[in-house]
Amino acid sequence: MRGVYERQTLYRRIQERSCQQVTEREYSVSDVAKRLGTTTHSLYGWLKKYGEPNPRQADKADLSAENARLKAGLKRMTEERDILKKAAKYFANDPG
Repeated sequence: MRGVYERQTLYRRIQERSCQQVTEREYSVSDVAKRLGTTTHSLYGWLKKYGEPNPRQADKADLSAENARLKAGLKRMTEERDILKKAAKYFANDPG
């Protein structure tokens, strides 16, 4: 008879391999859930726990980081432009 630890390990392996079928072999979640006799809700939970990050989510994280970097650069450039405008106005009005 298997111990509790062995059953938990086996259950976790089944969950991980089910996630691999969706992420690596690109089977649909509903097909894998039907074959395993479980619900799609359970399989989505396993994917969240064991699956690889969705490429779209990874792309969103990369885009968010790039967006933040670009916004910071824009802010810096706007400040520099404003300083240069003030300096140009000052020197244009300087009689000496």
